[in-house]
Amino acid sequence: MLNRLPEEHSHRKFFEVELYRSKAGKLGEARMKKKFKEFYSEEEHHIIWNLNLAIGDWRVQMDGLLLTDRCALIIESKNISGKIHFDEATGEFYRFNEIEEKTVMEDPVIQLNKHMRFLEAWFKLQKINLPIDGLIVFTPKQCEFISKPKDKFFCKTYQMVNYLHIILQNYPQSTASHRLMNVKSAIADNQVPYQRIPLYEQYRLDPKELRAGVRCYKCKYYSMERKNKRWKCKKCGKKALYAHAYAVSEYFSLIGNTISNRQFREFCTIESQPVATRLITGLNLEESGERKGRKYRLRNELKSLKMLESQI
Repeated sequence: MLNRLPEEHSHRKFFEVELYRSKAGKLGEARMKKKFKEFYSEEEHHIIWNLNLAIGDWRVQMDGLLLTDRCALIIESKNISGKIHFDEATGEFYRFNEIEEKTVMEDPVIQLNKHMRFLEAWFKLQKINLPIDGLIVFTPKQCEFISKPKDKFFCKTYQMVNYLHIILQNYPQSTASHRLMNVKSAIADNQVPYQRIPLYEQYRLDPKELRAGVRCYKCKYYSMERKNKRWKCKKCGKKALYAHAYAVSEYFSLIGNTISNRQFREFCTIESQPVATRLITGLNLEESGERKGRKYRLRNELKSLKMLESQI
């Protein structure tokens, strides 16, 4: 999105901060997963990362779930740095950054409680009898707990393994009537596709604010033009066959879950309708509708996005 936003856009700084936070959050999750490799127990256990489950229209996404015969333990990561405060008197959660600016934020306890209620209901539907607990892991290195709630477990990344063992010791090892592998399989079989909200909708942008064109993967400018059945960069001269594939993946991320021939032409600055039809039908997208009403969408969102980008 930042690549397609004009440099002078009034919200550009905001989106740059959002991108930084997103990258930091991913790095924090990676550190948490790496630290989990130090977790060892002679008792049977299984870890599942990035769960997406649903009960009807109620969908949740959990960072991690540790399955043991003692309990199912939800692991949530939070990329929140600074001095962390939980005010039990007011129910507020806030932090002070390095220049002592106070920011009131959503209490991660609320999210963890919601996920625990969901998992309890989901286990009941699946006839799984396991207690449920949770741990919230703050992943930034610059993080200091000034106050913590008494009824939930919080820790930093380096403390995570120790806290996992402490929580598990609170539950007796059971001779469960179910096998943990069956529980893991039930979760895998019931994973639901992650539903992405196009960024223009999430941030209430007008798609017309985004610059059109096809990006050159060498010089990074949106300066590709269609010449002699291939793309050629007007700036650096680089040629490519499938540069439009990345543009289509951008469109699905930024603007919508479906794209028409006209929208494809406008987004990629293609004048010829037959050329656009040939290019977009060559991307193995799912088609619906007839003639002018025809729409194209990804067959399998995450898998198809990677496939599109691999064609550049």
